[in-house]
Amino acid sequence: MTGVRTRAVPGSSGPTVLRMLVGAQLRRHREAAGITPAQAGYHIRGSHSKISRMELGRVSFKERDIADLLTLYGVTEPERREPLLQLAEQANRPGWWHPYAAVIPSWFEPYLGLEQGAAVIRTHDIQHVPGLLQAPGYAAAVIRARHHGIAREDVERRVELVLRRQEILHRPDPVRLWAVIDEAVLRRMIGGSAAMREQLEHLAAIVEAPNVTVQVMPLAAGGQALVRGPVTLLRFAERELPDVIYLEHLAGGSYPDRQLEVTRYRDVLNRLGVQARPPTETPDILRGIIRNL
Repeated sequence: MTGVRTRAVPGSSGPTVLRMLVGAQLRRHREAAGITPAQAGYHIRGSHSKISRMELGRVSFKERDIADLLTLYGVTEPERREPLLQLAEQANRPGWWHPYAAVIPSWFEPYLGLEQGAAVIRTHDIQHVPGLLQAPGYAAAVIRARHHGIAREDVERRVELVLRRQEILHRPDPVRLWAVIDEAVLRRMIGGSAAMREQLEHLAAIVEAPNVTVQVMPLAAGGQALVRGPVTLLRFAERELPDVIYLEHLAGGSYPDRQLEVTRYRDVLNRLGVQARPPTETPDILRGIIRNL
C-alpha cells in the first residue's frame, strides 16, 4: 500500500494508530481526487464531520464505507484497495486493554492506543512519577489517593494495567521514553517510605536502559511553572502521522491538535529539558534521595 508503513508485525501499533494510518491514507486519496469532505460524507450517507472523524482516526470503520469511499476516489485496483481494507479490519479489533474496560475511564482509552503505537514519548509531570515509570507499590498508592475508598480488587486491576502499559519499554522495538520529573515528586512521600524506596530504586535501575532518559528538575529551577499539569508528546514512526499532545486533567484528558498548540507544547518540553539536570546526573540524584529516606 503506497504511503503507509507499519512497524514490526501487522497490528503491532495498536488499533488507535492503525485507525490514524487508515484515516491519513483516506484523506490523501480524497484530496488527490479533488473531493470535499461534504461530498465524501454524502456518498456514504454521512456528513463532512463523519469524514473528518474517520480521517483523524477517531472512530472505527465500516468496511462498506471504506470500500465506497475508495471507489469514489478512483482507487479501484485490488492491489491498492485490499491492503487498506485489511488495515481497517485490524484497526477495528479491540486493544489488549479491552479486558480492563471496567477500570479504564472512557477518556483514557484513546490515550492507551496512542501510547501503545508511539515510537517516542516525551512527558513531564509535577505531581507524580509518570505511569510508565511507576513501581507497583507507588502505583497502588497513587491510585488510592486519586480514588478515595476504592475497592482493593480495583486497585489491583489498575496496578495490573499500569504494569501492562510498561511492556512497551521492554518489547523488541521498545518505545523511547524521555521524562522530566520534578525533584519535589521524588521527595513527596507517597505510600510511605517503603513504597518510595521501591520507586526510587526502580527509577535508578530503569534509567540504565538505553531507551529511557530521565531528567530531574531541581527545586530551585522555575521551569516547572511553564505547565500546570502533566503534558505528554507522542511521536510515531509512521511518517504520515503528526505528533500528538496529551494533557491530563483531574477528570479527563484533552488533545490540542492545532499546529500552533502542538508546537507550543513541544517547545515547553524542549525548554524543560534544558532547565533540568542532565540525565547523566540522575542516578546520583536518586541515590542521594534514597540515602535520606
